Amino acid sequence: MLNVGKIEEGFVLDHIKAGKSMDIYKHLQLGKLDCTVAIIKNARSNKMGKKDILKVECDINQLDLDVLAFIDHNITVNVIKDGEIVDKKELVLPKMIKNVIRCKNPRCITSIEQGLPHIFVLADEEKEIYRCKYCEEKGNGSL
Repeated sequence: MLNVGKIEEGFVLDHIKAGKSMDIYKHLQLGKLDCTVAIIKNARSNKMGKKDILKVECDINQLDLDVLAFIDHNITVNVIKDGEIVDKKELVLPKMIKNVIRCKNPRCITSIEQGLPHIFVLADEEKEIYRCKYCEEKGNGSL
């Protein structure tokens, strides 16, 4: 049995699709933070079969919930204070994401203007479709 100790202050990302924790680690830039991060891959789950879990010992305000919601809005975000869960944050698809995915349209202004941010706007919430703010190119809904 694997035993990963509880954290005193930070957050736990639960119900991550199996194999997605490293994408989340990269896109939330957790490697740049000076804090403890535990990645649990392929944990058994009654609800999902297998899941990943991230335990991060740092301030929740350092977490970009929009990026996390774009990756998977079904992830559970548990906020930990004094070793106990004090809040559960519900994720909703962000209306806009910036510099998370790149526009693939070679005629888009972002291909010419290298410093321009890649901004995608939620075009269809039900189908989770994002479109480039500049050229309306459909964004790849996953990372």
